[in-house]
Amino acid sequence: MLAGHFGLAAAVKAKVPEVPLWALMLSTQLIDVIFVPLYVSDIETVVKTGVGYGNQVIHAEYSHSLLSVLILAVLTGLLARKFWGKRGGFTVGAVVFSHWLLDLLVHRPDLPILPGNLGNLPLLGLGLWRSSTFSMTAELLLIAAGSFMYLRYAVSGTSGSTRLLARRSGVILAVLMLLCLASDVLNIG
Repeated sequence: MLAGHFGLAAAVKAKVPEVPLWALMLSTQLIDVIFVPLYVSDIETVVKTGVGYGNQVIHAEYSHSLLSVLILAVLTGLLARKFWGKRGGFTVGAVVFSHWLLDLLVHRPDLPILPGNLGNLPLLGLGLWRSSTFSMTAELLLIAAGSFMYLRYAVSGTSGSTRLLARRSGVILAVLMLLCLASDVLNIG
């Protein structure tokens, strides 16, 4: 779902231009950025359940718990507010939290409510990954919508060579997101 998260960030950029695209891209992936050192340290794990797209159970009891993500979204939003104002701060916080919401749709039940799955509460996840067709379609729709909205935003109010550069950057962004999706599908990422 890496590319789908980026698609959402591109769409948000079209609606909240005061926040830089890099900040939205980082925000949408922030909990995965936190996951990486925890994964390398064997604190969090990934278990393959087969071959192909979405065939994994992610044990990310700290980085992907609902409470951890809510706290991270609030803290990130407060920090972003200092740079991009109240609306920008709210947007960045919401984009951080959007990662968890999108994961809730695709993950099998492996998302804890509390860090470390404290209290052994039920794990959450609606399991869209169980159907490669549906999950890839959803991700492609996010990529297409985000790319379209970003491209429309990027070329509005520009002319001449600036418009050409904006179009090219929008196309490059879409291609990069599709490459991320291909990496997921081919299991090479």
